[in-house]
Amino acid sequence: MPVVDVKNLEGKTVGKLALADDVFAAEVNPHLLHEAVRHHLAGLRAGTHKTKDKSEVSGSGKKLWRQKGTGRARVGSIRSPLWRHGGTVHGPEPRSYAYALPKKMILGALRSALTTKLAQEKLTVVDGWHLESHKTKAFRAALDRLDAQAKTILLVEAGENVNLLRASRNLDGVTLVEPSRLGPYDLLRHDRLMLSREAATKLSSALSAAKPENGSAQPASEAAAEAKPVTAAAKPKRAAQAASKPGRKPAGAKKSAAKPKAKKD
Repeated sequence: MPVVDVKNLEGKTVGKLALADDVFAAEVNPHLLHEAVRHHLAGLRAGTHKTKDKSEVSGSGKKLWRQKGTGRARVGSIRSPLWRHGGTVHGPEPRSYAYALPKKMILGALRSALTTKLAQEKLTVVDGWHLESHKTKAFRAALDRLDAQAKTILLVEAGENVNLLRASRNLDGVTLVEPSRLGPYDLLRHDRLMLSREAATKLSSALSAAKPENGSAQPASEAAAEAKPVTAAAKPKRAAQAASKPGRKPAGAKKSAAKPKAKKD
């Protein structure tokens, strides 16, 4: 189980934090990382490309000359794709490039990215982002005390922190996200990852594949013993109830014998 140092905003170590093995010490899968980045970038594409076809370009729809007798090739419109300034055939149309990716693949890529950051010693756990002011200068000084000299830094904070939001949004290359919105692309795009203690705990519990232990199930033999069987004494009682209802014959009543047909003279 990986154990990391927990630092305060002064850059001093104030404790230790144990992280989940299957989240921060998992097997790195480069293929999952590639698929996660490709999926994210495909969703960012605008897909607004468009060309005009024959019905959309400007020009008259008049037939330029008669069909036969001129010695020239037949033509029906000046907007033909064969002509200059004509329409485009099979051109691009506006569409969305986004596609669905299985949730297990995204979670696997996220575990691989977190493991990579920890293995490369580019992960810092902060005791808490308790800023006294929203001034960017004071926050930049706190990052320098945490040895955050990277060009791009990803901050992960659980819950709302107004001072942290206002102080970090003016710094170029610094991005603030919540643990629920953390993605593999964000981790790979930034050089340094800084987690608060609460955010690291939430990621360890949310991404861990270990299932909580459930209570022991009741054996089948005990469940069968508790079930009440239908006794034979209950059958006459049900028959009496059915006979008491009007218009209904008792279950044991026999049908009356059919009358003999009269003989014809």
